[in-house]
Amino acid sequence: MSIETQLKERSQQQCELCGSSENLAPYHIAPSEESAENSLYLCADCRDRIDNLALDTDHWRCLNESMWSTVPAVQVMAYRILSALGDQDRLEMLYLEDDLLSWAKAGALNGRTASPEGKESVCDSNGTLLSEGDSVTLIKDLDVKGAGFTAKRGTIVKNIRLTDDPKLIEGKINGSTIVLVAAYMKKV
Repeated sequence: MSIETQLKERSQQQCELCGSSENLAPYHIAPSEESAENSLYLCADCRDRIDNLALDTDHWRCLNESMWSTVPAVQVMAYRILSALGDQDRLEMLYLEDDLLSWAKAGALNGRTASPEGKESVCDSNGTLLSEGDSVTLIKDLDVKGAGFTAKRGTIVKNIRLTDDPKLIEGKINGSTIVLVAAYMKKV
């Protein structure tokens, strides 16, 4: 029996992530051997979003249901997408056995997944990966509590430091070291 036939049967001819029944095709999850157990049956929209790392949170709400699938390949892909989105809340709800977690962390969506140290990647508002020492610019005005000033949009923050939280970075503005939300930054 071919991989596609097995996937059609397993998925009941629906996308295993969003439930669509149009333009379905097998999607192999690297870095595993090609088989039905290591593949998904996905619609063209989901395949395209995964391949192009389209982090449209509205579309990926479908993971609220599919992340609970009993199919290991679906669980692994849900983990990878949620990691790329930086969706810590849903990641914490998603329990994977050790072997599945290793498989999920062994691959990435265009390079965005947990780092080798197990830390989540830190991304700016455009989904660009941030690293220690990068420079960023604010994309909106931010009230700095305790320091008594407002950091204006367009302010450049040089030599950022990453924190334990993938959603936050540290940087200096007006001589004060403050914690900033990465989603309100854009890499320079």
